[in-house]
Amino acid sequence: MHPWPVKYLFAQLVSSLGRESARLELKWMKQALSPSDPPSAIHAMLDRRLRGEPLQYVLGTTPFGPLNLLTRPPTLIPRPETEDWALRVANTHSPSEGSPVSLLDLCTGSGCIPLLLCHLWPPGSTRAFGVDISPEAIRLATDNAARCNIETHITSNLRNVFTPVLGDLHDPDLIHLLEPPFDVVTSNPPYIPKREYDELPPSVKDYEDPRALLGDPPESEHRDGLTFYHTIASFIARKGILSDRAIVVLEVGHGQAEAVESILHHTARLRNTEIWSDPWKKKRVVVARV
Repeated sequence: MHPWPVKYLFAQLVSSLGRESARLELKWMKQALSPSDPPSAIHAMLDRRLRGEPLQYVLGTTPFGPLNLLTRPPTLIPRPETEDWALRVANTHSPSEGSPVSLLDLCTGSGCIPLLLCHLWPPGSTRAFGVDISPEAIRLATDNAARCNIETHITSNLRNVFTPVLGDLHDPDLIHLLEPPFDVVTSNPPYIPKREYDELPPSVKDYEDPRALLGDPPESEHRDGLTFYHTIASFIARKGILSDRAIVVLEVGHGQAEAVESILHHTARLRNTEIWSDPWKKKRVVVARV
């Protein structure tokens, strides 16, 4: 028996979030429960939320475009700004079974970006790989592929395929786990500078993997959140990684767009670039074409 009734826990949630938000969250929690869950399950969910755990982890899922993806700590929770540009990529490219694309998603996390594209693009048009250094992320991406009914290995030319790959972009042997050249390279890499990371709310800092957020690993010489863009640019500059029609789409943080554009110009030798803003008028994405 839980020591506090649901009514009391809900009142605590109201004082924390406001009545309307609390009402919606309680409704979603109840919807997330299965008939086999014990009566105490809703208490446990409210407890977790009141301790500051992100709602998406408490519910175990989050919407991403038309998909409803699994979410588990510590893998990064898909964000609306990422959903926005991933849908834009889906709408501005038209692969087909007769003209398929090969896609590489770096720092794939939950697999949200390639899974959305595999879902929206026609069957047999997309062969996608998602690379991440986190075993938890790769397990989650694999589970999400199954949830979305997307194959992780080729069984038919009539199906889109997404293969999660555990790997490090610094590893010269990573290339042997992939199948270049790639027509589309996407990434939402870690990009938050340490000074900004230290100011993040506990609901982010205490639950999501710092490796998915901190733009500069402790050993990095950089302090501007741009370390992974240098790594990505060096990786895609390698001979044979990009096809002769490739597009590279990178999410960026506040104030980083022009610097990332410059990195792509100088390190990856990609001169044809543009910047996309998100619905909140932030410069959110740098796009480069071969």
